[in-house]
Amino acid sequence: MHFFTPAVILPFIGQVDLSGSLLAVFLLCILAVIGFEFVNGFHDTANAVATVIYTKALKPVYAIPWSGTWNFLGVCLGGVTVAMGILKLVPLDSLMTLPVSVGACLVLSVLLSSIIWNLGTWYLGIPCSSSHTMIGSMIGGGLAFTWFYNGPGVNWEKAGEIGSSLILSPLIGFGAAALLMLFLKHVTKSHALFHIPSGENDRPPIHIRLLLVTTCTLVSFFHGSNDGQKGVGLFMLILIAFIPARFAVNHAISNDKVMTALNQTEQVVKVKLTDNTNKEPAITTLSTAIDQTKQSLAEKNEKEVAKTYRYRKQVESLIKDIRAVIKDNKVPLNEQEKQTLTNAANELEHVTDFAPVWVIAIISLSLGLGTMIGWKRIVVTIGEKIGNEHLNYAQGVTSEIVAASTIGLSTGLGLPVSTTHVLSSGIAGAMVASGGKGNLNNKTLKNIALAWVLTLPVAIILAFLLFMLFHLFI
Repeated sequence: MHFFTPAVILPFIGQVDLSGSLLAVFLLCILAVIGFEFVNGFHDTANAVATVIYTKALKPVYAIPWSGTWNFLGVCLGGVTVAMGILKLVPLDSLMTLPVSVGACLVLSVLLSSIIWNLGTWYLGIPCSSSHTMIGSMIGGGLAFTWFYNGPGVNWEKAGEIGSSLILSPLIGFGAAALLMLFLKHVTKSHALFHIPSGENDRPPIHIRLLLVTTCTLVSFFHGSNDGQKGVGLFMLILIAFIPARFAVNHAISNDKVMTALNQTEQVVKVKLTDNTNKEPAITTLSTAIDQTKQSLAEKNEKEVAKTYRYRKQVESLIKDIRAVIKDNKVPLNEQEKQTLTNAANELEHVTDFAPVWVIAIISLSLGLGTMIGWKRIVVTIGEKIGNEHLNYAQGVTSEIVAASTIGLSTGLGLPVSTTHVLSSGIAGAMVASGGKGNLNNKTLKNIALAWVLTLPVAIILAFLLFMLFHLFI
């Protein structure tokens, strides 16, 4: 007796061939990732708007929608480098060879553990990092996956790279903000810049207000470009886990375009094979990889998981082989050949590293709308409780300049960074530069530090346990 899975047509996604229970879990996961990004919006809004609100540069009714709009634009224009870095934390290739229900366990455990910890710290008014939470959850889910299925689990090399970024960025934020604050104290002659506003009508002069609004805008935009991409990465994880044949590779890139990149690479390789008297293995390996990729390209389609999976693996392997030849000093390449291979590798990367426009739009909207609500709890912490004095204009400006620069640089390098920790440490650095370490509120800083220390282990354990729980229903 045969059971047929009814096909469901969903907006943007198209036809989905999943059983009733898996379809329900799939839709739940999509709602959960939208919820995660929405929570991320109101959890992290304070990072951008606290300084403009507490220096009276903008009223909340204007600051929140302004920040939300720039968060939205940040996700739309930020690319997908950080999103793909997040995806590489989990064993995607192994996941695609297993039943969809296993992917459902991993996705649900990552999403729910992230949302639970984010909501808990928000409720307590503690500026906790959504980045730490999500990365901890992905490590926990990856470890649980390894526990049940052996094979590769967490990509520890990528985890170490991301971990270094998350650890170093607050230290950079503290040091850079302190130095910038000291520079302003000794160089600028504007006393108005160091004024602490008191009362509802004590507003900054127009030039200082413009400066504060500009830095708020930059932090909002770069927050969207970095934190928004984390939501894009999670959304792509869901699509690849549940509908791998459709979303494991970018079918929108035509076969002709891929063939052009392969042929250009092959032309360089043929020349090098003729000159390859020393039989350098990097060149022969690349030549074989090109032939195998052409074969898997001819076979792949949007309906067969195995063939799509093989094509994805082959393209990833080929990109690695191309970059190995470029770096190999034993393979003599002129500048034009290096450029041809680099362009081909970048073009082929679009086959595996991508996100549909509608995914980016949904995450942008979720983050932008989330920014509009729930901001007040953490704004109070950042604006009033990190230091023992009210935030002055210079402290607001320096902390936000440093935060925007650090986040923007991290996005450019494809590394996730914690907006919360960069800005909180920046404000702490500016407070120390203004009045020494006695100017810090130790109780608040201990709470932030405690959340910073606990987030990774709690998220790892929570995701691990949730995976085990959901696995019972497979």
